[in-house]
Amino acid sequence: MWTYIYFALFFGTFVALLVVLNAFTKKVSELERQRAEIEVEEDRVFDFLHGLGEAFSEGVRSSELHRLIVESAVRILDAHGGALYLADKNDTTMSPAFISKGCPPMVEVPRHILEQSAVTPVAIESFLRLHPVRRGEGIIGKCWDSGHARVIEDPGDETTPGAGEITSALVGPLVYRRKILGVLGLANGPMSTPFSIADLKVFKAITEQGAFALYNEVVYLEASEKKRMDHDLEIAREIQGILLPSSSPVVPGYELSGVNIPARQVSGDYFDYIRMDPSRLGVVIADVSGKGVPASLIMAMCRSVLRSEAINKTSASEVLRRVNQQLYPDIKEDMFISMAYLILDADGRQVTLARAGHDAPLLYRAATREVEKLTPKGMALGIDSGEVFNRVCADFSFTLEKGDCILLYTDGATEALDQEGSEYGLPRLVQGLQASAPHGAASVVRYVADDVKTFVGNHPQHDDITLIAIAKT
Repeated sequence: MWTYIYFALFFGTFVALLVVLNAFTKKVSELERQRAEIEVEEDRVFDFLHGLGEAFSEGVRSSELHRLIVESAVRILDAHGGALYLADKNDTTMSPAFISKGCPPMVEVPRHILEQSAVTPVAIESFLRLHPVRRGEGIIGKCWDSGHARVIEDPGDETTPGAGEITSALVGPLVYRRKILGVLGLANGPMSTPFSIADLKVFKAITEQGAFALYNEVVYLEASEKKRMDHDLEIAREIQGILLPSSSPVVPGYELSGVNIPARQVSGDYFDYIRMDPSRLGVVIADVSGKGVPASLIMAMCRSVLRSEAINKTSASEVLRRVNQQLYPDIKEDMFISMAYLILDADGRQVTLARAGHDAPLLYRAATREVEKLTPKGMALGIDSGEVFNRVCADFSFTLEKGDCILLYTDGATEALDQEGSEYGLPRLVQGLQASAPHGAASVVRYVADDVKTFVGNHPQHDDITLIAIAKT
C-alpha cells in the first residue's frame, strides 16, 4: 500500500518536473530565438550605419547618399524596391531623391501616363522621377501627412492599379529635430515575403539614422558652401582693395589721408582720389545703401562712372549730375548712393564741394578751433532721373587757411553702437576732429578710427566705416 503511494508520488513529481523542464526548455528556446532576431536586427542596422559612415568618410555626394539610403534599406529588409522623397524648403511638396530600378509606384499615377506606358514602357518611370508629391497623395504623401511609420499589408487602395502591384509596403518619415526631412518607402511585390512587425522595427532604425545622415549632409553642404563663399568673398575683398586707393596722393599745399573699414569681407563704402590735371585733384566719398556683395558691386560701378565723368570738369555738381544720369537706369528702386565730391585746387586755397545726400563734411578752422558743417543741398544718387536731382545739386566753394582740416566720413562712424546700444554720434566725432586736427590729416584718421573702435568695444560692427581727412599745410 505504502509502496504504491510512494511510487505514485514519485511518478507524479517526475511528470511535473518533466512538464516544468519542457516549459523551461521552450522558454529558453524562445529567448534564444528572440536573442537571435535581435542580433540579426542589430547586424542589419549596424551594416546600414557602417555604410553611412564609409560614405561620409569618403565625402559622398548628395545623390550617392540618397541612393545608399534606399539601396541599403532594400537589401537589409529584402524588399522588391524602394524610394526616397525629400521635402522642399517650404514644406509644400516632396520630390523624388532616389527610386530604385523596378520599384512599384508608391504615389498615384495618372490614367494618361498608364495609357502612354503601353506604347512607351519608360513613361511611368519618367513620371515618378519628375513628379513631386503633395501631402495625402499616395503612400508617400499619406505618410508625410501622418508623420508615422507603418507596415501596409494591403496597399491596393493607396496605389494605382496597373502601375505595378504592391502586396506589402513599409513607409516612414525621416524626422530630425521634429522636422520631417523626407519619407522613405519600401515595397514588396507578389513574389516577395510580406513585411513583418520585426521588419518595421529595423525599418524605423533605418529611417532614424537616415534622417540623421540627411541632416549631416545639409550641415556638410552648408559648411562647404560657406567655405566656398568665404573664398569667393576673400577674392572679392582683394579685388575691392585694388579699386580703393592704396596710398594717399601727394598734393602741394595739402596733406590727405583715408581709410576704409568694412563691416564684412567687402564694403559698400567707397572713397577715391582722382587726378584731374596737374593742378587739381578730385576727392570722393560714397556710401551705397545696404551691405555686402550687392553694395560692393554698385560701388565698383559707381567708381567706373565717376572716374570717366570727372576728367576735365571743373564743377563738382556737374560731375554728380552726370554720374546720376549714368547710374539711375541701372540701380534698383530700393537702392541709392550718397556721395560727397570735392575738387582741390593745388594752385590756390579754393575747394569746390557738391553733396548728393551724404553726411555733411566737417571743417575744422585752426584759427578758432571751431568745427562747422558743410551743408550744400543735394539728394542721393539713383533716386531721381535728373529732373529734381539736377535742380538741387549745386557747387559750394570755400577757402582753406593753413592748419584747417576737412573730415569726410560715412555714417558707419557716427552710428557705431557700443554694448549698451548708444551711438558714437556727431558730437564725439567733432571732439575727435578738434583734438587731432592740429597734428595733421593722418592723425585725424588714426585718432577717429581708434576712438570709434574703443567706443564700440566688443560689440560687432554693423556698417562700413570710411574716413578721409584733408589738411591745409
